[in-house]
Amino acid sequence: MRFTELCQPIFEAAINDYHKTDNVDTPIQNPYTSGIERDLYLKAWIDTVQWHFEDIIRDPEINPAEALTLKRRIDKSNQDRTDLVERIDSYFLTLYKNVSIQSNATINTESPAWAIDRLSILALKIYHMREQAERTDASAEHLERCKSKLQVLLEQQKDLSSAIDTLLDDIEHGRKYMKVYKQMKMYNDADTNPILYGKKK
Repeated sequence: MRFTELCQPIFEAAINDYHKTDNVDTPIQNPYTSGIERDLYLKAWIDTVQWHFEDIIRDPEINPAEALTLKRRIDKSNQDRTDLVERIDSYFLTLYKNVSIQSNATINTESPAWAIDRLSILALKIYHMREQAERTDASAEHLERCKSKLQVLLEQQKDLSSAIDTLLDDIEHGRKYMKVYKQMKMYNDADTNPILYGKKK
């Protein structure tokens, strides 16, 4: 089985499970207790909750205090997402640690997990674009426009899946190699964000 064939149903399950309540405060009920499957489900869940955070905060009538609280939740979600992507990359580093790298091997522009991050978000776009394409309260023009966009997203999903599987095959056979560069986000670090470390003086 190709890796993206493992990802897709897990991403879709997490998205569908979230939408049973469609509430950002719903606790996650991850059906996987271990392994890469657990992290893939968690990845899609984090992305789905954040998708809806982003919808809520764009309400022009949102209470400013509530918006600030929500911004803090978005910041934490972003950090959780980044940490999880790096953990998934560590899984691949361990998986391929004994591969003999060819002398002419090259490094990819992004790591496998960051490509999988895009695949997870793409699954969300497809879910919500399909939802828009099936609305019963929208104009024919809106429905047609969303159906057209949905077809583009589905093609993109197919292409991205193929690219990820090719990358993993190349890494497995030593034609490419990977590294994990920690994101080192400075604005979340009390020692590197001047607003935060200035408060400690």
